[in-house]
This record gives sequence, C-alpha cells and structure tokens, in this order.
Amino acid sequence: MKKHLILFLILGIGYFVSAQEAKTSNLHKEINSIKQEMISIPSGKFYMGSDGRGKDFDEAPAHVVHITKSFKISATEITNAQYEQFDPLHKQFRGKKGLSKGDNEAVIFVSYEDAIAFCKWLSEKEGKKYRLPTEAEWEYACRAGTLSGFSMAGKLPKELYKSQVFNRDPKPVSLQVAQFPPNNWGLYDMHGNVEEWCYDWYGSYSKSEQQDPVGRVNGDFRVTRGGSHNTPPEFLRSANRMAMIPEDKNWMIGFRVVEGELPTTKPMPVDEQNTYGLNVVQKEFKWSQPQKKAIFMEPMYYVKEPSCENKTPFYLHNHCPAITWCPNGDLLAIWFSTDDESGREMVILASRLRAGNTEWDEPSEFFRVADRNLTGSSLFYDGKGTIFHMNGMEVAGGWKNLAMVSRISTDNGVTWSKPQLANAEHDMQNQVIAGMFKTKEGWLVQAADAHPGQSGGSTIHISKDNGKTWQKPSAIVDNPVFKAGLKGPLIAGIHAGVLQLKNGDLMALGRNNDIDGGEKYPGLRMPLSISKDMGKSWTYYASEFLPIYAGQRLVLKRLNEGAILLISFTNHPREKDENRRGMIFKNKQGEAYKGYGMFAAVSFDEGKTWPVKKLLTDGKHRYLNGGGWTGFFETSEFNAEPMGYLAATQSPDDIIHLVSSNIHYRFNLTWLMENAD
Repeated sequence: MKKHLILFLILGIGYFVSAQEAKTSNLHKEINSIKQEMISIPSGKFYMGSDGRGKDFDEAPAHVVHITKSFKISATEITNAQYEQFDPLHKQFRGKKGLSKGDNEAVIFVSYEDAIAFCKWLSEKEGKKYRLPTEAEWEYACRAGTLSGFSMAGKLPKELYKSQVFNRDPKPVSLQVAQFPPNNWGLYDMHGNVEEWCYDWYGSYSKSEQQDPVGRVNGDFRVTRGGSHNTPPEFLRSANRMAMIPEDKNWMIGFRVVEGELPTTKPMPVDEQNTYGLNVVQKEFKWSQPQKKAIFMEPMYYVKEPSCENKTPFYLHNHCPAITWCPNGDLLAIWFSTDDESGREMVILASRLRAGNTEWDEPSEFFRVADRNLTGSSLFYDGKGTIFHMNGMEVAGGWKNLAMVSRISTDNGVTWSKPQLANAEHDMQNQVIAGMFKTKEGWLVQAADAHPGQSGGSTIHISKDNGKTWQKPSAIVDNPVFKAGLKGPLIAGIHAGVLQLKNGDLMALGRNNDIDGGEKYPGLRMPLSISKDMGKSWTYYASEFLPIYAGQRLVLKRLNEGAILLISFTNHPREKDENRRGMIFKNKQGEAYKGYGMFAAVSFDEGKTWPVKKLLTDGKHRYLNGGGWTGFFETSEFNAEPMGYLAATQSPDDIIHLVSSNIHYRFNLTWLMENAD
C-alpha cells in the first residue's frame, strides 16, 4: 500500500493540463468484448515532438497539433489472452526469449500486418471500427496534458523500471500490463513494457501547425512508440520516435488499439530525396578501354563531414564501408556513422563519386531505421542493371541479434525497393560483410559474421532466385573449432572475404581463428577455408599470410582479368613481436625491403600461390586520416595504411577502387605487377 502511494505521488510531478482538456475523473471508460478497457480521450491540442537535440533530431521541430475529435484507446497493450482469441496459433511464441509467458502479459512477436489483421477481426466481431493509433494520437494520449519528458516526471522513476538498461540478449522480465499506476488519463504502460505499433509511415516532421495528422503518404518503416523492456529510459520518453519494417516481429514490439474512424486528413508527401540520389545521370556510361600502363592515383577522402545546411545525421565514428560501380559511371559508397558501435543512433550514409568528377559528394542518409543498430552493409552491382543492398538490423542496440534486410535499385542507386527481410529472425549469423558476389550458377552469395565475438567465424547466405529469397547453409554453432585439416560448418575467421574458385568450390580468408602454419609457414597464420558443397561444410588450412585483428578487415575478390586479389595488412600495429611485423616486398629496382601496412597479393592459380605482393603505396610521404579505428598515419616507401575496414569494386575500365574506413584508393593490376618476377 505504501509503495503504491509513493508511485501515485510521483505521477503528479511535472503535470500540466490545458483548460480544454478533461480531467481523469471525467473520462469515460467501457469494457469491450475481449475484456479490454477502452478510455475516451478528449479533443484538444498539444506540442508534439521536442527540440530534437543531437541523436533525437527526428523529434524536431516541436509543433502544435490539434486533435479535433475525441477517440477511445485501450487502457493497456493487447495481451496474449486477447490476441490469441484472434490467432490461437500465436501461443507458440509465449516464452520465446524468456518473455511474455502469461495470459495478462503484453503480446509480442507481432508484425504491423498482424496488428492490422487483429483490428480488422475485432471490428468485424463487434461491428465497430478498430485501428491502430496515429503517431499524433499516441503521443497526445501518452502526454495526457504534460510537457515533460515523461507524463509523470522529467525522469522515469526507477520504481517503474522493467530492466531499463541495454542488454545484448533480453533479460527475462514480466510484461504484465497495468503493473504500475496509469497516467492522468487512465492509460497504462505508455512508457515502457513493450513498444507499440502506430498507424503512420515514419517520416520527418513539419514545423507547421497541424490538425489530426496521419503521417506521410508512404515510406519504408512504420512508427513504433513508447519504448520497451531491456531499453535505456531515454528511449521511453513521450517524444521519442522509433520505427521498424512492417513485416518484422520481435520481442520488443506489441500494440494497443483505438476505437473510431481514422482521421480523414490528407497525408503529407514522402520525404525529399537525399543528396546521393539528386541529379543523377541515367544514361549508360561509356567506359574507357583498360589502360596497359600502371596506374596508382592520389588517395582521396570519401567520408566528409556534411555542411550545416545538409542536416545529415553525422557522428564521430564512421566505419564499415561498402562500394560499387554503377552503370552510369558513378561510384556509390556507403558506411555507418555512429558515436557507439552498439548505439541505436547508427545510420547508414552514402556518398557518390559522379562520373568525371574529382571529389566525392557530401554524404547523405542512405538507410536508417530509427533507434535500431544497423551494423554491417554490402553493395553489389550485377552488371545487368540491378544494384543490391544488404544490411544488418538489430531489434535495439548491439550487433548480436540482427536480421538481414535487402533492397534493390535499377536506376543507379537513386531509388530503392522497400526493405525486405532476407533473414527475418533476429539472431546471430546476420552481421553483413561487404563483398557480395554472383557464382557461375547465377546465385548470389552474401557473407556474414556468425557470432558477435572475435572468434566465432563467418557464414554465407545464398539466393538462387536473384535476391528474392535467401537460405543459410549452416546452423548456429556456439563454440566452433578451427584447426588445420578439420572440417566444420563455418568459415574460420570473422569479417571473411569469400569467392568461388573456377572448379566451383568456395574459398574464404578471415580475421582471427589463427591456424598454426607448421614448418611451411612458421607461427600462427591467417585461416584459409575451402568448401566443396556450397558452404555446408568447410575444411581449414593455414594460409601464408599473417593474421589480422581488431580494426582490420580484408578484401578477397575475383578481378576482371581472372586473377584473385587479396588486400590485407602485414600486421596489426599493436603487434610487438618483430618476427610478426611487416612483409618482404620488392622495389622498382628489384631490391627486397620490409614494408608495413596495407598490401595487395595476386594469385593466378586459384589461390595456390601468390607471386605478386605489393605494399599499397606509391612511395610518397603523406599524412592521412584513416578514420574509423585507424586515425592518423604516414605513408612512405615503406609504410601504407596500417588499419581499416576494407571494401573494393573493380569498374569495367579495370580500375580497382578500394575504400578503407575513410580513404579511396585507385590502382590497376598492371601497377600491382610492376615489380613482379
């Protein structure tokens, strides 16, 4: 009794009710056929959004919204018992991830479409109109007349917490509805418990005063609101906005319902096209014939901080790139921008190097699912008019429980299809690695990290129908073993580069999971994996190359000329053993020297030998910023970039375009072979 009294006193802090808004005692309540209490919410006006500082930029501008008609909204989220009257088979999801086992707990693992279907069923059952709340109705009802971050206070009282911290895997907690007191309008769990689907397509706000807004006319994601269990409290604020692919069903999202017709307001148009898609030439580019002379162009930055008027979300840590050439002659690069690699502010940005230009465009937003971590991206042009984009997408933060999302573009990356769930289960083995390719059978292969840790290996996803559906050959393995001569279901090493050999086998090189090289290659070596059954099993060997570690990612790809290209690093900068630092290269005079940093190796016999090895520098002294985890470094005759996440594409003119975490390098095979025997 004493605890409840304290909670009710807390609820009175920071509350403001305008004259036209009703008091709790005057609110009308009724119980519907599924025993859900429906609360009548009065008409009125409120300030929607916030000042949108920093990571919460999508909450701005704060604007006046008029709710011109009263509506009824459920006092709680729809529970398991209520939802299963509509879909009895949903009971199989009870207890998944250790959550929502009881009748009176909020239903989870429901998609937007599931919620819409439930509303249709309930409407037909009762002869009334049920639907999801609009985003404006939801925030209006949540605030219940308040101006503070939470309807009861400026901060969420700890007494109302349901594991309000970031957990990579959700900590089991009760999702029972109405465990805590309601807001002043009689609504429970508007801050936390589970996120809730809203009617609207997610889009930017307008600063104008509005009446009964219904969001944008179209979009890629539907709005979710309220925050959930296993989520830091800042995501539970009244103004906080989240979004999700409508087809997604996970352990954080449920819903509540509104009784009443949808407002007849005309939706706003779709958001304006971002910079990377503006004024893009659609004419097919006439590539120049491959040059016979050696080419190594001046390195250039492709990651640039956007100007103030650009308004692109841009954070301190820019990393994990992917790149492709486009049929119009442009290059398109993408990467994530974030303050924290586990952060929910993460956004995928894009920049375009337009054909004939010498500078990359300013970056602009390429892919963002509001308040979801998006670790891992890939781009691939199939040479037949279609560019594929694959991305990881978390339920919240971190990068363990990712789903895989795919999109395509047929207009040089200007517009993209709606995101589809290539692998809908939020789980391991879905952290996308740049380097998608097509096999001689015409199948798409996408590599992905198999585990969020440093030693969990990699796997592949295969599409035999040009990206419409994807299959994963390997099962999830908790503690894989990688030893020379042994077989296993995964690729040895994370962040693996994968390609198909001419005999149909797959070959991969990866980071960590080092293998002893024996007498041939003394010491620990980068692991080499070979699959003869299209990724169902792999046999492990020691390669001749030194291992790479944190802050480093290799490239392995087939060149236009038919040779195999590896781009990696001679060692990690923190390596103290001099015997494991650097590699022997030859200069233009044929003299051997020891070089350090990023290098290229070329094989002409399907990876059996690598006769060409070259440090990726033209010998000039430069002071460069590698971005990401690399920071500043110096190039010289003996030193190239020491770290970086690498991605590469080769355009039809045979120029190899390599990007690290911040820098774009351009060279050709002739240059790589200059000093070869």
